[in-house]
Amino acid sequence: MEQVKATCVFAEQEVEHELLFVMDVVNKHLKSMKVPQDIPRIELWKTPFYDVKVQTLASSYDDFEKLRLQVTTPLQLSTLPGAEMELDWGNLPGYDDIKGFMANNRRKSQDDWNMIKETSAETLLGREMLKSRESGERSYGFRQIKSEESNKSVFVTQKGNVVGGGTYSVLNALSAYLRYLEGTARDDWQEVHDKLRASENRNGASFNALFGSALSLGIISRRRVHYEAIKYEKERKAGFLSPFGYSAATIAAAVEAVCSKEWYWILALRNQINNDGKQSTRIWRWNGFLIQYTVAGEDGPAVLLVHGFGAFGEHYRDNIYGLSSTGHRVWAITLLGFGKSEKPNIVYTELLWADLLRDFIVDVVGEPVHLVGNSIGGYIVAIVARVWNVLIKSIVLINSAGNVIPRNTSMSLSRQSDRKTSVATWLGSRIILFYLRLRIQELVKQCYPTKIERADDWLINEMLRASYDPGVPVVLESIFSFNLSIPLNYLLEDVKENVIIIQGMKDPISDSNATVAMLKEHCDGVIIKKIDAGHCPHDEVPELVNSIICDWIHRVESNILAGFSELIMNTLVTQ
Repeated sequence: MEQVKATCVFAEQEVEHELLFVMDVVNKHLKSMKVPQDIPRIELWKTPFYDVKVQTLASSYDDFEKLRLQVTTPLQLSTLPGAEMELDWGNLPGYDDIKGFMANNRRKSQDDWNMIKETSAETLLGREMLKSRESGERSYGFRQIKSEESNKSVFVTQKGNVVGGGTYSVLNALSAYLRYLEGTARDDWQEVHDKLRASENRNGASFNALFGSALSLGIISRRRVHYEAIKYEKERKAGFLSPFGYSAATIAAAVEAVCSKEWYWILALRNQINNDGKQSTRIWRWNGFLIQYTVAGEDGPAVLLVHGFGAFGEHYRDNIYGLSSTGHRVWAITLLGFGKSEKPNIVYTELLWADLLRDFIVDVVGEPVHLVGNSIGGYIVAIVARVWNVLIKSIVLINSAGNVIPRNTSMSLSRQSDRKTSVATWLGSRIILFYLRLRIQELVKQCYPTKIERADDWLINEMLRASYDPGVPVVLESIFSFNLSIPLNYLLEDVKENVIIIQGMKDPISDSNATVAMLKEHCDGVIIKKIDAGHCPHDEVPELVNSIICDWIHRVESNILAGFSELIMNTLVTQ
């Protein structure tokens, strides 16, 4: 900066926490510098989808839609004025330079932990079940489903299923995608059509699958996608747009995807907040999608809180600060498809969410955690514990979903590609959504039998707000495809000494007495705490649950320390 006497650094406006952190560091460094003209500064820019100040927009998508904002038209390269400048660009770094820089600046254990991310929960559980059946070491009889061979593709990435290259290459692929109904004799367009069919595991899902990375990397903008889709729609409809929808499924998929992505970016920008320094709301990008999470605490063991179906990270509102104030570092994640996290058009499964938790622990937390999960969140936590137990110190299940079954029962693991939607699931999800919006207050209060007042207006309004977000019906379709047949006692088998179960005995969703009885019979070694609460004890009686969790973590940490000390002593003795 001082060498070239620059007064301004231009950067794109971001919402992800790590990028914002880098911006803060750069900004602080600039303030310490001086150039003859002025103090250097950072100037943020973005390609506006809507020509408004997003911070002033409503936080409800229902209210946002009523504004009927027009999408801005992207600039065409031919309209930009030319500039004659003689600049010495210096030596631009090449691929080997960047690779060397990354190798020299890795965080702790990054190589080993990155290897953990390479294999999905679906693959690892499948291997475990097959090994179990062949060896006879376990008495669970699981049926292995054969996987299909992956199709060859000229697309980028190892799996060959993502559109890549430069802007013009992506625009060409987008043209092929939008014109799928027309067919083509061009080889490059035919490849896009073939991959489209392979990626369409539900209506419209192929757009995110093929073009999600290009959008995230900025190779093509959301408003350019919208512009190309609408332009083609007008070509098909003699210059008119119908109020009754689009004339091709691919046009609808592209428009809905980019409008949805823009909404969640706006929501993320609005929620870059800090609550009196106690806890902060942050954004993390996972597989191109925006995930919201909350952090609190500076020192102590790492704790990750995972909510249940239909809830969000702040459902642990009195646990986040309650645990951090007693010497813990706490993360509360809002899973993909819930709260203010993005809700893309994909197939949601318990295994997908397990992969998300794995990557969050590796990329964000950066060390083994005490995992806490409520309801379906508990079941997802149990999957992580089974498949990647190196990432956890202990797990806490709060009224967890999942069954406990005798060991001679045969089960099957269904793959994500098998869970395709149907007309029935499409209709069922819309009926459920209408019913939930109509009776959400009554349904939530039923889950708080001992302290109904905890099901307050804030909680109800947050759930109701999220129900109007784009993509919610797709998330609800997952209810019809969940496969919770892998029993809890199998998932907990290798970690049962580090498991505590907190069971609200007045749970209206399940028979708590029967659940506790089965856990005691088939999960020996697991600690069970029965408390007077409903389905969400962590929010209904937070002080009691916080106390149980704190005592539990202290016990586990003490055992870890004792084991470490014993290992050191044995090592010294042998030497």
